[in-house]
Amino acid sequence: MSSTDDIGVVLPRNLPAHQVLPFARRADELGFDQLWVVEDLGYRGGIAQAAAVLAATPRIRVGIGILPAAARSVVYTAMELTTLAELFGDRVIAGIGHGMPGWMRQAGVWPASPLTLLEEYSTALGALLRGEEVTVEGRYVRLRGVRLDMVCDVVPPLLGGVRGPKSLALAGRVLDGVVLAEPVTEGYLASTLANLGPGSHQLVAYNVAAVDDSPAVARDRVRPSLEWIGEPDWALHIASSPFAAEFAAHRAAAADQADFAARLPDEWVDALAVVGTPAAAGARIAALHAAGADSVVLIPAGEPLEALESLARALPHRP
Repeated sequence: MSSTDDIGVVLPRNLPAHQVLPFARRADELGFDQLWVVEDLGYRGGIAQAAAVLAATPRIRVGIGILPAAARSVVYTAMELTTLAELFGDRVIAGIGHGMPGWMRQAGVWPASPLTLLEEYSTALGALLRGEEVTVEGRYVRLRGVRLDMVCDVVPPLLGGVRGPKSLALAGRVLDGVVLAEPVTEGYLASTLANLGPGSHQLVAYNVAAVDDSPAVARDRVRPSLEWIGEPDWALHIASSPFAAEFAAHRAAAADQADFAARLPDEWVDALAVVGTPAAAGARIAALHAAGADSVVLIPAGEPLEALESLARALPHRP
């Protein structure tokens, strides 16, 4: 799977079509270890993007973040992932999760028990990818003697795109690790590892990122991406931070999301993003690796292709 110090980058979900493959090729050329594609409702499909950028690049590993379990038959997901692994070997990483509840309700597929679905789905998916014949009569997954005829020797790692103690414990039991949505702090990594339980787990940590010779310019670039972190849904990400109590008060006092982000203290921005000079960003990445992240994945802030070039300045082998 991954080494313990990978650095990846997210392919922006709204990147114009003519820039998708150039972005992927450039990420490969610049030396990023991983490229993560996004499957958000109304944008591009994750598997189609992964296939395209894998075919267009010679080296970089490609993660799919994430495939909602409720949106696809587990058998057909297994067929798609096996096809990618046959064609591209160990360059494929698959994220599987509940999906965003609002989006899944829009699509008419949100289950009564998301945890039950994800456990049944992940267990069956792993078995199918390993070439096993699967018969199961679950609440959501029902298979009768299904086995894939085309099985690859390389089984893609399955990572849970989940959060919250119950979902993380489930991922620790039935998946190979987790993809953590931003912001990921050292404290959030520690609490995630505790919730995953015993065993070896791969942790992929997303963070919005900007690199500039001026720390102030870099911070200003990431602030718009931090606006939504003020919402209560993201309390889990903040709870382990030393400024958690102050953070809640800051959110309550803000006039709106833009005001909230504009008035975030610089030190909080530095803790909630990978931001600053190349040296500062590189040190932040190293700190996240030391705290348990196997891969630190950067979400470009600003114009994507320009941001990609600047983020590469934080890679260890770059000046």
